Amino acid sequence: MSPAKKRTRRYDPVKIRAAVLAQFGHVRDGVRTLTPEQLARPTRLGDWTVRELVVHHTMAFGMLERGLAGPAPLKQELALLDWPSATGRSAGEIADSTRELAASVADLDALFEERAARAAELLSATADDRLVPTRFGAMTFADALVTRAVELTVHTDDLNDALPELAVPHDRQALAACTRLLADALALSAPGGSVEVRIPPYAVVQCVAGPKHTRGTPPNVVETDPLAWIRLATGRVEWGVAVAEAWVAASGERADLSAVLPVLT
Repeated sequence: MSPAKKRTRRYDPVKIRAAVLAQFGHVRDGVRTLTPEQLARPTRLGDWTVRELVVHHTMAFGMLERGLAGPAPLKQELALLDWPSATGRSAGEIADSTRELAASVADLDALFEERAARAAELLSATADDRLVPTRFGAMTFADALVTRAVELTVHTDDLNDALPELAVPHDRQALAACTRLLADALALSAPGGSVEVRIPPYAVVQCVAGPKHTRGTPPNVVETDPLAWIRLATGRVEWGVAVAEAWVAASGERADLSAVLPVLT
């Protein structure tokens, strides 16, 4: 068993299934109101427009649909905690696919409705332990759904950043799963016990090599809120900016996480 498998926390499959559908529904409801001018706005994702970002949301379930169309793999190849560090390998390919789909779709409402209906079918008909091939290796359907919760949560925040007036809500369970997975990924990529990272109310992890804390108040503490943490963990916000703007509180000589962030690219 890999270290990632040993450390992976359990996620309630029923809650995750509901969360991904709820978060996709929140985005779908917001997209219905967008004007051509809003769709043409830039985003913080390089040269992507809002239209391309919106279309990318509909691709969240495409990975599952393609994977489930064929036979199940013979063995699991990717543990859930290995997924964040693997995603950067396909960034260019994913960006190209997003632009291609965005250029080909005329009716965004119809696209969202079709993907929502298909996603509901897949989630109701697929067992948690069914293995699904992905770009990065075969993983269980239950684990793959956690990655969809992360993708939808991160990109909902991207959408709200580009269109503050839209204010798409975050499903609580999806936000919790995203926060926890990225926190655990940090603990895996920077193992140790010298820094305690607190992201109330969802996660507390220890990381970074050095003297391990056992009792009392830890000497090195980082605390932030879930959305600020997600932005840090995905490289949307740099560490120095987050500290300067008081989006994160860091105390102790080892509490600088700039060298170990981001964990998802």
